[in-house]
Amino acid sequence: MKPVNPQDRKPWLDASLPEEKRVEALLAVMTVEEKRRQLSAYMFFDTYWQKQSTTDEAERIRFIESVTPEQMVPADGLGFVSTQLRDLPAGLAARTANRLQSCIIESTRLGIPALIHDEGLHGLIGNGATSFPQALGMAASWNPALLRLVGEAIGREARTRGIRQLLSPTVNLARDPRAGRTEESYGEDPVLTSAFATAYIRGVQSRGVVCTPKHFAANFAGAGGRDSFAIAFSEREMREVYFPAFRASVAEAGAMSLMAAYNSVDGRPCSANAFLLQDVLRGEWGFDGFVVSDYHSLVHMYELHRTAATKEDAAVQALASGLDVELPRFDCFGEPLEAALAEGRVEEPLLDDAVRRVLRIKFRIGVFDSLLVSEEEAAATSNCEEHRTLALQMARESLVLLRNENGTLPLPETLRSVAVIGPNADAVRLGDYSWDLYGKDHVVTVLEGIRELVGERTEVHHAEGCTLAGEDRGGIAEAAALAGRCDAAVLVLGNSHELTGEARDRADLALPGVQTELARAVAAAGKPTAVVLVTGSVHTMEGWGGEVGAILQAWYPGEQGGHAVAEALFGRMNPGGRLPLTWPRHTGQCPITHNPKPSGRGYDHADLPKGPLFPFGHGLSYTEFHYADLHVREEESGRIAVRFEVGNRGQRAGCEVVQVYIRWPVCRVTTPLKRLAAFRRVNIPAGETVEVRFRLDPEDFAVLDERLRPFVPAGEYELLVGASSEDIRLRDTFRAG
Repeated sequence: MKPVNPQDRKPWLDASLPEEKRVEALLAVMTVEEKRRQLSAYMFFDTYWQKQSTTDEAERIRFIESVTPEQMVPADGLGFVSTQLRDLPAGLAARTANRLQSCIIESTRLGIPALIHDEGLHGLIGNGATSFPQALGMAASWNPALLRLVGEAIGREARTRGIRQLLSPTVNLARDPRAGRTEESYGEDPVLTSAFATAYIRGVQSRGVVCTPKHFAANFAGAGGRDSFAIAFSEREMREVYFPAFRASVAEAGAMSLMAAYNSVDGRPCSANAFLLQDVLRGEWGFDGFVVSDYHSLVHMYELHRTAATKEDAAVQALASGLDVELPRFDCFGEPLEAALAEGRVEEPLLDDAVRRVLRIKFRIGVFDSLLVSEEEAAATSNCEEHRTLALQMARESLVLLRNENGTLPLPETLRSVAVIGPNADAVRLGDYSWDLYGKDHVVTVLEGIRELVGERTEVHHAEGCTLAGEDRGGIAEAAALAGRCDAAVLVLGNSHELTGEARDRADLALPGVQTELARAVAAAGKPTAVVLVTGSVHTMEGWGGEVGAILQAWYPGEQGGHAVAEALFGRMNPGGRLPLTWPRHTGQCPITHNPKPSGRGYDHADLPKGPLFPFGHGLSYTEFHYADLHVREEESGRIAVRFEVGNRGQRAGCEVVQVYIRWPVCRVTTPLKRLAAFRRVNIPAGETVEVRFRLDPEDFAVLDERLRPFVPAGEYELLVGASSEDIRLRDTFRAG
């Protein structure tokens, strides 16, 4: 068939028309097969790149240009393209995207552009793209405004390469740190996660790139934190804890897509769960975008969940339940859906609804009107100086000073020598969903950061001590001896994405391998010792935590993390990050959070102290903050005005993260011990005092009644202001309802 010429100005090509008119005009001329093709993805280059043994850019360009449109694109069109550009440098990625989209225009009847997608959890997964701190580390900044800037940068790098959809962010809550995907989350709290999810989505989508928050719903929340396990939470718990961040992503941030989870909820796989995808997502929250499957999750309905006898059954169930797009390629939505349509098991109006949602978003982000990208702009944008500076700032703000006995940190810059020891001292550790999985050449390690900061005035000695995992203790004695010969020691311990991450949950939160023995041996050398944890989650500290002077949690700090860590160690900057999750003393305490319902009991054994090792919201500073003068006023609108002062009593400027919690003394339904209601990261110069104001809306202290409807209980509430969920500095009461 002859391709449609854009100059013919078909109604759907008229950018002056309303979005819905363009959608309906295009839908009206599509065949059933053209519609079906819009609901799945294609991975053309998987096969072809495997045949190319060279990475020479010129040869790859010749190959891309030699492929005919008919080879590259199915005749009836193409809805999505999955992760096909990440191998390529930015300029070549843009060139390839242009070639692909041009082939679609040339070789299909209607020329509907495809959405090319990839991942952007903490930076675009793309050759040479900027790598920011892992998501959990960015949440430790408690600075959503900074995350919005990161989202804008990620969106810019994606868009310039021709990528118009990111399968990010992960907004599942990390309520049990044994979950391997804890690092992908924004922590354990619905309010904190909602704030970060909306910031990221607004940032990315401001660049014309679709965000796909995931995984709806309650993924990696199964018993023991295990990934994709069946979920049987009550509807109350889902609505109180696991839904709010998704609702905020859709209703507040305007996410244009959503990914269904691998797991089942209340007996139904999330990819075919009408309660989640129709009743809640579209019916209650007004979502008008499209829902994609997690990779291969429709096949899982047939192979794993066994709720479908055939792939055709899986396709029918998913489409009827509100899932629109199968990723990463045609499978159940391929020949099985074609057969279901031919047999009448799927009516065309149902197919139309799904296609309508896909087309709506394609028109909304303008791919019909501005499609091709600039190779030069892509190359200039990727990991540009502005983005590297932003990565450094986010790394600085993500660092959490957990412990600092006897002023171990900051280290004096007059040190004659320092020993930098450990398996993560000179290793690239960026976490899951990172370009480091394929090779990275612009990452600054902790060792490199220290050497660059201290220059020639301090001798920097390095020993690995032990490997990340394994039982080889051969290097421990040498590392301890090195520490003894130096003025101070910095131990860089932790984890890597090879050991924990997606599909790699943990049964034990201890440091892997023999790192605990290394920490004890170095601390026993008698010199000031600071531990830097480069890791995606938390580690229990039995046997070593109390033996070192200071502990700095660096998470996976991104490509500029080595600089940020060095600055914190030597006092060039003052750590101001706070924990976005509760840090247990022992693995057996898990799951442990700051906001449980109050009917449970702690551990009563004498050898197992109650409470966490470090509470949610915890973080130390090189200065001291003083809270005073709390005023709480009830306004006629039902809002609560909160005002107090925070003063910096030390000799250094610093950041304090002020946290406001609500407690219900009495309520006819059970309520959490406390609920985070508001927070703010505040910069305070040395010796100065600032006034902090919040205004709380009734929804900040509403609860769900017996029929799961929001209401504000009448009576007295307690308002708590603190430096963490356990370090409460001020308190007052107010009445509402």
